[in-house]
Amino acid sequence: MRPIRLARIAAEAEGVRLRGLASRLAFRIAFALAASLFSIGAIVFVHIAAWYWIRIDEGLSYLATAGILGGIDLLIAVILVALASRSGPSRVEREALDVRNRALEGVTNVFSASQLALPALRIVAGLRRRRRRA
Repeated sequence: MRPIRLARIAAEAEGVRLRGLASRLAFRIAFALAASLFSIGAIVFVHIAAWYWIRIDEGLSYLATAGILGGIDLLIAVILVALASRSGPSRVEREALDVRNRALEGVTNVFSASQLALPALRIVAGLRRRRRRA
């Protein structure tokens, strides 16, 4: 009964871990979409203001103005990608994974002990049969 219980505990822990992962992913996607909509609007207005400032006040050409704005955009994109990739598993996910691993270790220990006991039981059963025959 113990291996079945440990396997059930491992399956439940894996379910908790996967639900945590799914909810974290759903929140990340929802917030990323909302942030991207507001960011696009803000970026458009900042680009318009920066374009006029660089082009008119600094007196640069169209190509130079476009190159400066493109370089700034690329730098901001790299920073945002680096920030987005820093999300790790939550405490609940780590604990569920730990519970699952411990339960699976218990299942394998029980199965390995029973596998070791089977040959010994066969030897004992063979000895008992020999005694009965003699």
